[in-house]
Amino acid sequence: MFYVMLVSHGELASGLHSALKMIAGDRETVLSTSLKDGMGADAYAAAVEKLVAPVTVQDRIVLLADLIGGSPLTTAMKVLADRGLLGQAQAFGGMNLPMALTAVLTGESCDPSTLPELLLAESRNAMQQFALEPEEDQEI
Repeated sequence: MFYVMLVSHGELASGLHSALKMIAGDRETVLSTSLKDGMGADAYAAAVEKLVAPVTVQDRIVLLADLIGGSPLTTAMKVLADRGLLGQAQAFGGMNLPMALTAVLTGESCDPSTLPELLLAESRNAMQQFALEPEEDQEI
């Protein structure tokens, strides 16, 4: 199987998971958990362990996190390493909806060697300023 795993501080991962469900449908291969305010490191690690319980060494994982170097990502990577799953994982920081959606919809069919550039390009291309220009005859 191909899993997309979302981890974050606060509720970002669960909110992104909810948005993915609206757009791509509910998928058992999309997993999410968050380091909540006041949650200890051991409790968060236990939540990650529970989250990855169905993942086996035959599976592939794309791990998307809010921040590179943050506790949610580093803890998730440690849990994956402890379970012998780090070799099948690709990790990314700075997750956003376009990146996650691309991972969910095309990740399984994409060659693992080309997936990083695809996800990073999708993430970068989604970042644009939306220019609001009122019409001349419109009152502001």
